[in-house]
Amino acid sequence: MTETKQLTLPVTGMTCANCVATVERGLKKQAGVQAAVVNLSSERATVTFDPAAVGLPDLIARVERAGYGVATGEADLVIKRLADDNDARRLEKALLKLEGVLEAQVSVAAERARVRYVPTVVSQAEIRAAVSRSGFEAVELGGVAEDAEAKAREAEIRQQRRLLIIGLIFTVPLFLFSMARDFGLFGMWAHADWVHWVMLAFATPVQFYVGGQYYVGAFKALRNGSANMDVLIAMGSSVAYLYSLPIVFGWLDGHVYLETAAVIITLIRLGKFLEARAKGRTSDAIKKLMGLRAKTARVVRDGAELEVATDDVRVGDLVLVRPGETIPVDGVVVDGRSAVDEAMLTGESLPVEKGPGDPLIGATLNKLGLLKFEATKVGKETALAQIVRLVEEAQGSKAPIQKLADQVSAWFVPVVIAIAALTFAGWYFFGPPLPVNADINGFTRALINLVAVLVIACPCAMGLATPTAVMVGTGKGAEMGILFKSSEALERAGRVNVVVLDKTGTITKGQPAVTDVVVGRQSLVASEELLRLAASVEKGSEHPLGEAIWAEATTRGLTLSEPAGFQAEAGAGVSAEVDGRAVSVGNLRMMEARGYPLNGLAPEVERLQSEAKTAMLVAVDGSVRGVIAVADTLKDGSVEAIAELHRMGLKVAMITGDNRKTAEAIAKQVNIDIVLAEVLPEGKSEEVKKLQVGTSHVGTLHVDTLERGNVQTWKPVNVVAMVGDGVNDAPALAQADVGIAIGTGTDVAMAAAPVTLISGDLRGVARAIRLSRRTLRTIKQNLFWAFFYNVILIPAAALGFLNPMLAAGAMAFSSVFVVSNSLRLRKTKI
Repeated sequence: MTETKQLTLPVTGMTCANCVATVERGLKKQAGVQAAVVNLSSERATVTFDPAAVGLPDLIARVERAGYGVATGEADLVIKRLADDNDARRLEKALLKLEGVLEAQVSVAAERARVRYVPTVVSQAEIRAAVSRSGFEAVELGGVAEDAEAKAREAEIRQQRRLLIIGLIFTVPLFLFSMARDFGLFGMWAHADWVHWVMLAFATPVQFYVGGQYYVGAFKALRNGSANMDVLIAMGSSVAYLYSLPIVFGWLDGHVYLETAAVIITLIRLGKFLEARAKGRTSDAIKKLMGLRAKTARVVRDGAELEVATDDVRVGDLVLVRPGETIPVDGVVVDGRSAVDEAMLTGESLPVEKGPGDPLIGATLNKLGLLKFEATKVGKETALAQIVRLVEEAQGSKAPIQKLADQVSAWFVPVVIAIAALTFAGWYFFGPPLPVNADINGFTRALINLVAVLVIACPCAMGLATPTAVMVGTGKGAEMGILFKSSEALERAGRVNVVVLDKTGTITKGQPAVTDVVVGRQSLVASEELLRLAASVEKGSEHPLGEAIWAEATTRGLTLSEPAGFQAEAGAGVSAEVDGRAVSVGNLRMMEARGYPLNGLAPEVERLQSEAKTAMLVAVDGSVRGVIAVADTLKDGSVEAIAELHRMGLKVAMITGDNRKTAEAIAKQVNIDIVLAEVLPEGKSEEVKKLQVGTSHVGTLHVDTLERGNVQTWKPVNVVAMVGDGVNDAPALAQADVGIAIGTGTDVAMAAAPVTLISGDLRGVARAIRLSRRTLRTIKQNLFWAFFYNVILIPAAALGFLNPMLAAGAMAFSSVFVVSNSLRLRKTKI
């Protein structure tokens, strides 16, 4: 199988959905590229390719050929230990081998290295590490390493602002003069021929300097066989400008429309500037997350305490963190005790107690004591870096709801040009006759309406409707400790109507403890001995129930024996030989399958199960001698979380391998609708599938009811969310429409589910679904506005109800409306 790679490129110069399609098409034409997804809101292209067939320079060349740019950064490093020119050449070669480095120049005389790189592919920290590996030392020039991509975006916004100001300087006087002249506020001198030349002098810089980008963009789009927003603006403004030239030159009589051309370009430039600024705010959540990271770390090396950049912390370093300081990287506490505030990553408001052996997450805040810990994950491996990467991937992916906008955008511009041509023909050949004293003729009237159609059409709003809402939604989720790994997961979670909760570790703490040890009346084994034998068998078990029995025996100080011939039966129990006796520990099903007599313990089993305890029968030498009851306690917030899901109109199911009575006792405590009990691990995905087939039964629904199929209200309409630990429940999480993994704040990327709750708080499920619903509602509002705007206003312009300048204003602010509506999500209380 061919090895594939994935890279993310920060693309500059995109303005609408057609730009996205042009870049995607251009990248896909490159031999070796397997997939390309471009996001207008984040302005990034994610490319999957065969590295043997294509490289980064080829991809950048493709983007540039399509008429767009790739944001790059420059690192200026002071290099120590350069001896001669050979060292400089060797370092240059080493730097150019780094993926993401485009140019590298090393000067021996200046002892400096200048590196041009793509910031989404390689970081300055990795460049400095490559310098170190080559045997040299890169010295930082002070300050924080710049965010090259952000710098490129800011330069783009500055350029937009500069062009807007120039446009306003020329357009405002031109527009005011033109309007005043039309209303007769000036004398006859205002209609002199030389005045037209002055108006042309004001309009020309706007047309070709302020609006130059639209001509370049239009040319490149047409060269690539597509048409975008630039084509419409260039055509619309050029028609007004070029029509006015014969009148300025005195070849024809009539009214000049130079102010119309200038106002069109300046208003659209204003809209684009406001849109760029607003788009920048959609990624605020990511910037906030990245800003949590400590800039420096205090490490102990060779017995000395040093302050180094966080990027320079190595795995295995001993790191010191004082009260009030941010923990720089992930690690494990070696010495000291403290409370750590993890709210910024997990959403948990209460500080977590930490002591020797406890894990620490980078970017969290040490509250009380001095901690010494060993760094276990640094750089891109830290929990924070993984979270940022996951959120960026989600923001860069395309939601299914966006497909309609993409399909419309593909033919939108050609259709608009066709409508504009028909508009001109209709008004010119079939328009109502003009009054005798009219200022314009039929040709001019047809031309004005053609310009209005070209300028009013807005593919930008359609292109931005989905990605801006997804960016804000996923960012807000990350702030709340909810990670959506794709925009598809974010969209689908909003449609969920059934939530399936795994019992152990999700509803309950997953840390069961022994509550009862019951021996039969005629048992030859005392309760302590029964516990000792059972614990000896469970010694090698990793099952939570087995660990609880082992822990209880250890707490009581019992001496355990080494088991021989240990065997585990999935979903049933375990058995082994202990001190020459055959001992089995398992459920009722296991004992009945082996034909072991229960010796009158059946009523005890029933009593314990009715109390929501799991009864583990212990058989010695082929006969059941006692029962050990183990109970799991409810997690804090489980009752509240399930009540909130009910308030949102969702059905809640619980799935467990426990017996029916134990499961129903737990279900009663938390008010579960559907109980799926005695389900083996491999059967969980099958039960999820059955729920997807659907039932609208309101009461408690047992698994045997589903199997018999006697519920008459089955409908294939259920969208099912499965909530589990992401490892044991992987098949069920994959089968569900939305898999939600309960995390622990670390290894978030390891979860098999498209949604991860970092904190492990069940209340996060309701928050995730509510956030998804709000995001979906915002996307629908945006799409409705984008389509409604075009469907209503293009015909209005074609029928002559819109002046081209008003059309330009409406077009400029339609995309600003969409982005602003998405930004409202940031302030929504979830």
